[in-house]
Amino acid sequence: MNPTPTVVLNNGMQMPAVGLGVYQVAPGNETEQAVTFALQSGYRLIDTARYYDNEQSVGRALRASGIPREQLFVTTKLWNTDHGFDQTLRAFDDSLRKLGLDYLDLYLIHWPVAAPPWQNWKPVKAILDCVRGPASRPLRMESWRAMERIAAEGRCQAIGVSNYTVRHLEELLWTCKVVPAVNQVEFTPFLYQQELLSFCRSHGIQLEAYSPLTRGQRLKHPVVAGLADKYQRSPAQILIRWVLQHEVVAIPKATSRSHIQENILVFDFSISPSDMATLDSLNENLHLCWDPSDVT
Repeated sequence: MNPTPTVVLNNGMQMPAVGLGVYQVAPGNETEQAVTFALQSGYRLIDTARYYDNEQSVGRALRASGIPREQLFVTTKLWNTDHGFDQTLRAFDDSLRKLGLDYLDLYLIHWPVAAPPWQNWKPVKAILDCVRGPASRPLRMESWRAMERIAAEGRCQAIGVSNYTVRHLEELLWTCKVVPAVNQVEFTPFLYQQELLSFCRSHGIQLEAYSPLTRGQRLKHPVVAGLADKYQRSPAQILIRWVLQHEVVAIPKATSRSHIQENILVFDFSISPSDMATLDSLNENLHLCWDPSDVT
């Protein structure tokens, strides 16, 4: 079994280019079986979250696999109700306990929670835009400060964010000590976030694509289906390969052994530049999950 190719994060860590996402995978047997299938198929990146309620099941499957810990890349996320400095430290400890791990490879802020209403009052906002002291930080900034401490203590190898727009990243980069290693967002030919991709590249932030398979809603699109026939691949493999050729990490969700195996068999072919351009042109700003554009 060949190891999955990796990308190098801004702190020198290597991250697998394809992983398994377990959003909406039921805790218990379904999650354990999916993770087990993935690990047997060569996956080493497993992406979960507190919100998914299946961290314990992921942890059981990881331990049962017998794969050395240093060969695994485990991600989980801070949920909206756990924001704040002390709350983040507690939530991290709880996730680590549920996973049964000594450390995490990647911890993400799951969502850029909205700032308190008073911070959006125009006179106050004008002042805050000039003076970004501790009292003026949105709650998510206090969470980031806690994550920086967790990383400094060596309990998490890398920290990052999820669902952050350019605006949210600019806010974070203004005051952070540690630049996010990863920004995990929805990214498909139908939601081709070029500005965000360029911004992340210019600041050394690795983009990671969740729901790269459009939650199944565009697998039968005539362009995708036509390219699948041309390359003798499945539509899912075409969409994942498109993500990879934009130098973005992909974490497709699947639960069946056949789909899990299919989704990682994407490193032995390439989509031509002209066909990549055709896929790029499909963008319709289609958010099938969450749209963070209006989060202040």
